[in-house]
Amino acid sequence: MKTAVQYEESLRKLDLTVYMFGEKLENVVDNPIIRPSMNAVAKTYEMAARPEFEDIMTATSHLTGKKINRFTHIHQGTGDLVKKTKMGRLMGAHTGCCFQRCVGIDALNALSMTTFEIDEVHGTEYNRRFLEFLRYVQDEDLMCDGAMTDPKGDRSLPPHQQEDPDMYLRVVEEREDGIIVRGAKAHQTGAVNSHEIIVMPTIAMREEDRDYAVSFAVPSDTSGITYIMGRQSCDLRKTEGGNLDQGNLFYGGHEALVVFDNVFVPRERIFMLGEVAFAGHLVERFASYHRQSYACKTGVGDVLIGAAQTIAEYNGAQNASHIKDKIIEMNHLNETMFCGSLACAAEGHKEPSGTFLVNTLLANVCKQNVTRLPYEIARLAQDIAGGLMVTLPSEKDLKSPEVGKWMEKYFKGKAEISTEDRLRILRLIENITLGTAAVGYLTESMHGAGSPQAQRIMISRQVNLKEKQKLAKRLCGVNPE
Repeated sequence: MKTAVQYEESLRKLDLTVYMFGEKLENVVDNPIIRPSMNAVAKTYEMAARPEFEDIMTATSHLTGKKINRFTHIHQGTGDLVKKTKMGRLMGAHTGCCFQRCVGIDALNALSMTTFEIDEVHGTEYNRRFLEFLRYVQDEDLMCDGAMTDPKGDRSLPPHQQEDPDMYLRVVEEREDGIIVRGAKAHQTGAVNSHEIIVMPTIAMREEDRDYAVSFAVPSDTSGITYIMGRQSCDLRKTEGGNLDQGNLFYGGHEALVVFDNVFVPRERIFMLGEVAFAGHLVERFASYHRQSYACKTGVGDVLIGAAQTIAEYNGAQNASHIKDKIIEMNHLNETMFCGSLACAAEGHKEPSGTFLVNTLLANVCKQNVTRLPYEIARLAQDIAGGLMVTLPSEKDLKSPEVGKWMEKYFKGKAEISTEDRLRILRLIENITLGTAAVGYLTESMHGAGSPQAQRIMISRQVNLKEKQKLAKRLCGVNPE
């Protein structure tokens, strides 16, 4: 397994084409805006090397029998699924943000099943190709970006009817040695911190969409791939010097638009090519795994609850009954999200490929809670923090010889707590609920792994209403229909 240092060194060897603020970046790893997100991924490597976290952060490969980072593992039982949930919370708590590797493990597991089933029906060899790729990922301990979300263009139209056919990534040429693809994948979390890009279709498809039913993996620095970095609120604070205004001093996340401009994919790296009937299966399985993965938000919630309790103490308000009740409510909501992720893991089952899949109904219920509860947790944290969280002047003002003394004087809380410590906690709460980390905590909670409506559709499909009606009718003496 890679160490955190080896992971960073491996990124320096990549030749990525990355644009931010209209300019091409020459040094992605050390860019002050991107660096915190790389630190968050590096933490997944560091934690896997620590003996106290070995059981959660590592696994035994079913291919080689070797010890591997759990983020490259294929689930072999419900115990693996439960440990994945616990790993997500652990990492969220230690980084206070999105650590970006969940999408990779979810893509790998979804493909392990879908490639097997395509082969069963069509006599293809996708599963062999996938297992060879998986062995490489495990042996090298690679960070994979699971690329599913297309720009989509006009949402009322299927891929083949779009005015611009590139609104969904597609095959534009098929050759004996591989294919040429064109299109883009949006909102790609941790993309420039990745070694490999795993592309999957984003919706169920029909025969007319055959060119869009494609899945493959390519190195992240493959010719023709361009990354355009997304902005986040307060992102320029990382370039100002000092660190108080950043809130989270060490970690962060990033998203990017990943453009595929006539990219060549070798035949051995193709895992689906025109099998439209399986596109929806792959999407639903990936989505179910990824909706389980939002246990990570409970880890970030742990940090936010800790910050809320701390600022209450710094303000001298920790003994107020309404503050105590709000902290209780924050914990209740946070543990409710964790329960959902644990439940869908514990109720998982074995698929024909041998891979264990979460209970898809409970995974969607889990994620539906995640689209709501972090917003209430954040609201309560802001309530406890008070208005200074958003009216606080800058660190440069605090350090100013002219006005710093006034900030020290008038932003003081309890006498034994330094003004700077009070301001640092306020900035952390701001970071998680409004700043750069809010992307990974709030907006990602809403839209990550599909929109809230997507989960409701899956819940409606999974729930057996007819059976519930039979139960009710039997108990009150109504004859069954």
